[in-house]
Amino acid sequence: MLKYSNITKQTQRAMQFFEDKLAFTLGPVELKNSLDDEQIEIIDVRKAEEYDKCHIPKAISIPAADINVRINSLSKSKINIVYCYTEQCHLAAKVALKLSERGYPVMELEGGFDTWKNVYEFDVVSS
Repeated sequence: MLKYSNITKQTQRAMQFFEDKLAFTLGPVELKNSLDDEQIEIIDVRKAEEYDKCHIPKAISIPAADINVRINSLSKSKINIVYCYTEQCHLAAKVALKLSERGYPVMELEGGFDTWKNVYEFDVVSS
């Protein structure tokens, strides 16, 4: 028997989870289609040297370790979209939590930079 079968039968809980997931995450295709949207700020939370090698177009570099110092440079009137290395990397989720705690609208890019570059093979830029 599936280990989580009792949890997955909780349809109300599942509905809330998926509503939240759709509200606070977006996929690479959605982000690519929104690159020209003036209402978003794309934030690369990887180490600065990784950002310098290549990053998503229009992204700014704010390494996760620097978020507390640089948070005031972000806008509360824009949706701040954060990404890190991979889907398994939780730097973006940690930064998203900090941003939301301080009243910044935030979403996380699913799959991170690895999915953007290596799965979808979307354009990247170098500094």
